[in-house]
Amino acid sequence: MSSKAIREYDAKLLLAYWLERAPSVDKSPNGQVKTKFIYPSPKVAQISWDAATNSITPDSKLPGWVFNTKLVAKPDQLIKRRGKAGLLVLNKTWEEAKPWIAQRAGKPQKVESITGTLSNFIVEPFLPHPSNAEYYVCVTSAREGDSILFTHEGGVEVGDVDAKALVLSLPVDKPFPSRETIASTLLTHVPKEKKDTLVDFLIRLYSVYVDLHFAYLEINPLVVLDGVNGGEPQVCYLDMAAKLDQTAESICGPKWAIARDLTVYERNESTAQTTVGKGKVSADRGPPMVWPAPFGRDLTKEEAYIQKLDASTGASLKLTVLNPEGRVWTMVAGGGASVVYSDAIAAHGFADELANYGEYSGAPTEGQTYEYAKTIIDLITRGTPNPKGKILIIGGGIANFTNVAATFKGIIRALKEFKSQLIAHSVKIFVRRGGPNYQEGLKAMSLLGESLGVPIKVYGPATHITEIVPLALGVDVSKSQASVLGGLHSVQADTPPARAVAAEDQEEGVGSIHADGERTQPGDQIVHFDTKSATKRPSYRPFDETTRSFVYGLQPRAIQGMLDFDYSCGRATPSVAAMIYPFGGHHIQKFYWGTKETLLPVYTSMEEAVKKHPDVDVVVNFASSRSVYSSTLECLEFPQIRCVPERHAREILWKAQEKGVLIVGPATVGGIKPGCFRIGNSGGMMDNIIASKLYRAGSVGYVSKSGGMSNELNNILSLVTNGTYEGIAIGGDRYPGSTFIDHLLRYEQDPECKMLVLLGEVGGIEEYRVIDAVKKGIIKKPIVAWAIGTCAKMFATEVQFGHAGSMANSEMETADAKNTAMRQAGFVVPNTFEELPLVLKETYERLVRSGIVKPKKERDPPVIPMDYKWAQELGLIRKPAAFISTISDERGQELLYAGMRISDVFKEDIGLGGVVSLLWFKRRLPPWATKFIEMVLMLTADHGPAVSGAMNTIVASRAGKDLISSLASGLLTIGSRFGGALDEAAAMFSNARDTGLTPREFVDVSRKANKLISGIGHKIKSASNPDLRVELVKEYVRKNFPSHSLLDYALAVEQVTTSKKDTLILNVDGCIAVCFVDLLRDSGAFTPEEADEYIKIGTLNGLFVLGRSIGFIGHHLDQKRLRAPLYRHPADDIFINMADVSQPRVLGRMQGSA
Repeated sequence: MSSKAIREYDAKLLLAYWLERAPSVDKSPNGQVKTKFIYPSPKVAQISWDAATNSITPDSKLPGWVFNTKLVAKPDQLIKRRGKAGLLVLNKTWEEAKPWIAQRAGKPQKVESITGTLSNFIVEPFLPHPSNAEYYVCVTSAREGDSILFTHEGGVEVGDVDAKALVLSLPVDKPFPSRETIASTLLTHVPKEKKDTLVDFLIRLYSVYVDLHFAYLEINPLVVLDGVNGGEPQVCYLDMAAKLDQTAESICGPKWAIARDLTVYERNESTAQTTVGKGKVSADRGPPMVWPAPFGRDLTKEEAYIQKLDASTGASLKLTVLNPEGRVWTMVAGGGASVVYSDAIAAHGFADELANYGEYSGAPTEGQTYEYAKTIIDLITRGTPNPKGKILIIGGGIANFTNVAATFKGIIRALKEFKSQLIAHSVKIFVRRGGPNYQEGLKAMSLLGESLGVPIKVYGPATHITEIVPLALGVDVSKSQASVLGGLHSVQADTPPARAVAAEDQEEGVGSIHADGERTQPGDQIVHFDTKSATKRPSYRPFDETTRSFVYGLQPRAIQGMLDFDYSCGRATPSVAAMIYPFGGHHIQKFYWGTKETLLPVYTSMEEAVKKHPDVDVVVNFASSRSVYSSTLECLEFPQIRCVPERHAREILWKAQEKGVLIVGPATVGGIKPGCFRIGNSGGMMDNIIASKLYRAGSVGYVSKSGGMSNELNNILSLVTNGTYEGIAIGGDRYPGSTFIDHLLRYEQDPECKMLVLLGEVGGIEEYRVIDAVKKGIIKKPIVAWAIGTCAKMFATEVQFGHAGSMANSEMETADAKNTAMRQAGFVVPNTFEELPLVLKETYERLVRSGIVKPKKERDPPVIPMDYKWAQELGLIRKPAAFISTISDERGQELLYAGMRISDVFKEDIGLGGVVSLLWFKRRLPPWATKFIEMVLMLTADHGPAVSGAMNTIVASRAGKDLISSLASGLLTIGSRFGGALDEAAAMFSNARDTGLTPREFVDVSRKANKLISGIGHKIKSASNPDLRVELVKEYVRKNFPSHSLLDYALAVEQVTTSKKDTLILNVDGCIAVCFVDLLRDSGAFTPEEADEYIKIGTLNGLFVLGRSIGFIGHHLDQKRLRAPLYRHPADDIFINMADVSQPRVLGRMQGSA
């Protein structure tokens, strides 16, 4: 869940539209409105300051009521306590309110300790009312459910709401309370005559809250006015603060948008406010929701660009500029890792020099990474160079599935582009990364440093994740506690090295001959496994070496990783039994099991999969955010399913609790049980699995929010302990399916787990549940803990870190408060994250000395052959390409035609002829040549329905064939007799002229050889009735071609042939052919050899095929449009001559032997 604040203007529009329309949360009669009251008015206007013109919204764009109503005006920028800050004007006309707004718009304003620019204001009608009509209401969300807070005293002097408010709890999946319960719980101090009205309003308010996925909604004051002269009471809200769940945009986007469409409120307005984006077509009726930046941190152009980039990709791209003049800049991969690096920089005393916070994760493409890096590097190299120089930390954890080298390519492109600026600003770059293909990525970075002239220091997973921070900052840490470890190494001395499969160890391939003379058959390479019933496991151990799972969604890479892990652990059966994919139909997919292969079925429904595989009790759900809710609820319908990882909210987790199901997620990479079970991509590539010893169980159980930081923990634990027993990443959302305490209680009960690790973070209160369990003696095993996000207190404004839940809403939720509380409760808490390996090592060694942990001898994991594709990507193998293509390339960020970007194709308007020149000739031809190509295509597009190609197309179409079949039928008639004369005509005329034959000699030689001249002759047209197509071509060529010698030669031949017969003219095929030869030979774009080659390989016939396809398609569409029936040729148009049966059928006889 990603809770994002919205403007008061938008919140009031949402309520104005949906308060009467949203479906009631209570479907019973109690949920219906019992009293008639006047709903709050939708009269709100937004006044915005335009920085470009330094002006506010003009009067012409304001609704009519603004000019004839007493008004309230105030800034609308997520500012609290505006009245106390003097940012509120009451009971003013527009003539009075307008200058008040204009004086403040675009000006800096200090509110408490934060200074920001005022750029948005809200104006609404002033409402006179008695103070005893003011109330306070607030709806909030927590893991357990929602709460409605209410006090009978509202307004600016509401006081301590938490202390005085009455609270109605609304647990998830429990019936909505009755009207009596609402009144008795919340409205005890409300006059009796107003209770029914307030009950109705609260039911409607909460209905909107649920239907529109609000995360927070506060109204202060809520005003309830008695009816005048026996009329209906009126409900109004004055100040409002609200947050929406941004991840619900796929569900609620249209509902949010229509409420923001001001035309829906214009029925009674003579002058309507102009709607946002008028004249534009958007996805929904109304403009999409706007997510404003916190007050005091105006969204910069660069932040807005990255925000837009983030919204258009499945990856995560975040950027917050904290101090544009700062010396220390970061470009960190991973939500958790980005916070850890910021913590480390702040811990070393450089918080005031930290220029930005940001992260990129989720496998962004090279192009996306390039844009992200370019934006940050541009910010670094602006302004006057700092005498001390600047520092760029390109950091990250050990990736699970992101190709490090691929993302580094984008960063390297950006660094090269800013070479001179980086040198001018004396930028030093420090790089630390691990994960798939990190070696190639770090190598490329190192080589770049040598050629770029910019200092680049490169470190891999052998270096602790934040160890590069003091190195970059020039801080001496030699005397710190963390340095006692003497540096970590990614692979310990006793860790078995990763090995390649030797040739003699490999299985014999299909077709190999055995000693007994039998050949290896294809089926011999397929491994089959017996299906057994599910084994009983204790509740604290959801995964073991027999765990079997379904994977929801087609995720072949993740599944292959799970099977490779299974094989390395020595499992008897794969952990994946089948896949579920509702859209693809039933089929089988093949995966590797070691050096052999196994088959996994793909089902379209969970029901069918469960029936076929009763041994499965785990589902790994890769469904998208749009479908995860329904797919997970489907999983919960089957009692045998016990564990589900991946994306969405509270309804799932509470339904799961009722059914005894453990949920890992949403928004998580999953978890890993070394030696037993791996969820999806957890643990990263196999080389990291081996290096971190995840192929066998250790003694330490950990739980964290971050998937990337889980890999770091796996790495650290393999270095300073005997390794991981089980590790779970619960995900960074506000309401994860399972929490820290759920997993730590399991570890506490599991006798094989000897030591616990908790990696928490800023935001939420889940760490306090663990603290409570330790204080009560429920958790007795030693627990090492740290909460990341200690840097948050040093930021002047609110910063949303990489995870949706990593934002403190109170002092209690800060990382510092959590670390202090955990330390006081008896947790082992280091002073900084850098010291975490040290305290882990000390705690583990204490357990070894006491005999609680008994280290075991290391075993060699089985060899896992590297996939061919990955080995090729790493540059470990090579093979000749099966195909060679030199005309186009779609692999990069942009499609290329013969090296020309597709965007440039349109920018330079090269037309269809230009595209043909690029793809056929691999070069740009001059405009007169490309125009001629287009002219040829237009001239050859069609020649009526009677020609053989068109007739075939028509017959096929009338036989019910599709477009492709009908087109192919017509194209197959093209040859030397129909349409295919261009190549032959070009060759004959070219050879005749090249060999020195005069036109008359050429005609005489052809006649003596009894050979017709291709391109000469027409059945209808003649010298006196010329073909206008030929005339058009001749006119264009004579006017635009630099030379047309072969056309002149062909016309001379025509003079000879027409003197014999009037119809032996140069036809359109011949004219196009000779002119195209002139283009090839005389344009200057081709050598003579290239020109001759293009004539020989069928280029000219290609023009006819391409052009005539236009006509054939037209004939097919015409017949379909006419609904023409099956064609049968009339019998009287066919002469049938059958031989007499009495005639001998054999004209020769066999000669037998004597």
